[in-house]
Amino acid sequence: MRVVTVEKLQSILARIGDNPRIVASGNFAAPKTLLQAVDSVFSTYRLHMLNANSGIPDREGVTYETAFVGTGMRDHERLAYIPARLSLVPELFRDHYKPDVVLLHTSTQRFDTVSLGTEVNILPSAIEAARGHGGLVIAQANTQMPYTYGDSQVYHDDIDFLIEVDEPLDGHEPVAPSPVSQLIGRAIAARVGDGSTLQMGIGEVPNAVLSSLTDRKGLRIWSEMFSDGVLDLHKSGALDHDRPLTASFLFGSRELYDWVHLNTRIRMMRTEFTNNPGRIEKQALMTSVNGALQVDLLDQANASRINGRIYSGFGGQTDFIVGALHSRGGQSFIALPSWHAKADVSTIVPLLDEPVTSFQHSAVATENGIADIFGRSQAVQARNIIKYAAHESVQDDLTKAAVDMRLFEH
Repeated sequence: MRVVTVEKLQSILARIGDNPRIVASGNFAAPKTLLQAVDSVFSTYRLHMLNANSGIPDREGVTYETAFVGTGMRDHERLAYIPARLSLVPELFRDHYKPDVVLLHTSTQRFDTVSLGTEVNILPSAIEAARGHGGLVIAQANTQMPYTYGDSQVYHDDIDFLIEVDEPLDGHEPVAPSPVSQLIGRAIAARVGDGSTLQMGIGEVPNAVLSSLTDRKGLRIWSEMFSDGVLDLHKSGALDHDRPLTASFLFGSRELYDWVHLNTRIRMMRTEFTNNPGRIEKQALMTSVNGALQVDLLDQANASRINGRIYSGFGGQTDFIVGALHSRGGQSFIALPSWHAKADVSTIVPLLDEPVTSFQHSAVATENGIADIFGRSQAVQARNIIKYAAHESVQDDLTKAAVDMRLFEH
């Protein structure tokens, strides 16, 4: 590993052929200085990031690639969306989308390593794929990035060049859940017992669930990601202090970043480890909570598309639903408001007209209640969704639709 200046790095990058594939840290860990350096060198290139936020390079000549669309790429005319479960993205790098350059946002050096800090995710596999076919691995070592343990630790031998920076990390300050989200969160939390293992997706409802669990004991975390809600569980004494918290990425407040820094209880692992359904199913009382845009009477959930256009992607939802349902005592909730206020439509529909993201959960949860799914006949599933999940204004219409679909007789 060589420590270089930005100017020196630009001259090194200039030796690479045009239109390289650049894989970079995503979520709230975008390596901004490195991205600017790349953008200044290449007239055309492919930028591959997971859940990229706003502020990434955006101009003619830059093509976006991702398996999970964030705000920085959403609805973009130069986006190449790659459908894949998050646990399978490492195979994409190995066999289909080999990186020419990997850009990492890391901590400063500690002994002979740096740490990927808040964003591990698919990056270890990207590093391996790049090194396997002669690509470059470049890090920006930031004094403000926390040092975390697990697969986040990268040895100097795996990095070609490193630049040193001191720049604020992007963060996400906790937002108080809406009254609707609080109702959903409390309903789900009522079914989570002491000693459960938690996976929470992103959004108000997962945060509301966590805020309703501060009186529990012995809770464990095995999740794709976590945020400040888990820190609150730690403060309340709800977490099992004998078990590490296992995740693949995190984002939140500066207080959260300070808490995970050099914290040996936090294990930041690669995606194919955290999202492996076979490992998920081994967790005690595995409880998965994920969101959706729509759910139909067959308990099919659309969490990925709006009007046929990709909104996000599979993410880890499919991995954790399968793993949770196979766990002894496990359960998987799909959670959403029963009414989409902005579009002024019901989120519970007779039959999805968008592609299915996931299906057959333990239960569907809205502010109206929880509709139990798993182990019920299709008729009972549909009746439960109408009675306990759907907005009261559409229950009669949904009942008629269910009869027309021959799910049950009136």
